[in-house]
Amino acid sequence: MVALSPSRRLRRTPFSQGVEAAGVKAYTVYNHMLLPTVFRSVQEDYHHLKSAVQVWDVSCERQIELRGPDASRLMQMLTPRDLSAMLPGQCYYVPIVDETGGMLNDPVALKVAEDRWWISIADSDLLFWVKGLAYGYRLDVLVDEPDISPLGVQGPRADDLVAAVFGDAIRNIKFFRFGWFNFEGTSMAVARSGYSKQGGFEIYCDGSHNGMPLWNALMEAGKALDVHAGCPNLIERIEGGLLSFGNDMTRENTPHEAGLGRFCSTRTAIGCVGRDALLRVAKEGPTQQIRPIAIEGVIPACEGPWPLLAGDKRVGQVTSAAASPDYKTNVAIGMVRMTHWDAGTPLHVQTPDGLRDAVVQENFWN
Repeated sequence: MVALSPSRRLRRTPFSQGVEAAGVKAYTVYNHMLLPTVFRSVQEDYHHLKSAVQVWDVSCERQIELRGPDASRLMQMLTPRDLSAMLPGQCYYVPIVDETGGMLNDPVALKVAEDRWWISIADSDLLFWVKGLAYGYRLDVLVDEPDISPLGVQGPRADDLVAAVFGDAIRNIKFFRFGWFNFEGTSMAVARSGYSKQGGFEIYCDGSHNGMPLWNALMEAGKALDVHAGCPNLIERIEGGLLSFGNDMTRENTPHEAGLGRFCSTRTAIGCVGRDALLRVAKEGPTQQIRPIAIEGVIPACEGPWPLLAGDKRVGQVTSAAASPDYKTNVAIGMVRMTHWDAGTPLHVQTPDGLRDAVVQENFWN
């Protein structure tokens, strides 16, 4: 077994003590922090997530805070999604693009106030891009990373668990909305959101010193609900079509290629730095796009893109794949050329263990 050597470049989280006590078996590195990937097994964690409730250390979803008179202007410069009607207390999924329309991140943006935003980022050093725009355009805005660490509560019993700690008013929060709730004297944002299709919340833990008290409170309150420590689950996220930035799409892809065109209000998102490039993409249409794919046979772990073949011709790549216990097939996400992306199209996948039959699907499984 190869171990990770700790250093200041690889940060622990405010919940690491609880994660280790819960028996974490594997980590990945995400935004220079530890992100758990397995507790019991990927399959056991998958079944439990769908039936009970889990607490996830997702502190690696670092927050970029924009604060000041030009905060909203800067936020709109980052994304082709029109934010003009967004109100404080709302969360928006926002593709972040560069000047060519290439994706730099796909975070959730929280409008904290008219002059204050949090960008809850996927894995990339987006902070430097945001700071560069603010400085280059001489904007009156402070860009920083606050001491905010998200803690996910996911699963069908999530409402009961979070209500036990924060009160029944939490049940009134609508999807992709957040409210402010007290925990031991600290007001924290709690959003109905999360990186699963099972329902739940993300608690924006304010202050590292509050990390373990919050973790312990949830674990204690959840004993009767069969609460376990958990983490984003590979199988469940592929079933639900939840994309992984850096895996399923990169800076080489536009939001339209990633199937996120519905989040691009390019004509009205005045000020977005990639707007002109994306207007051309929207007019011409993408030549490749994300598609759900079913793969037959036994497959290994997908550690890198696998070529998608039509005969001897490469027509795309599989970027995420796993065996689904519930759907009795291998579920996958792939980037497929427009000539072969129609549902029902038969293809082959070149895995490290050989060719496997595959079929493009109409929709994701969840």
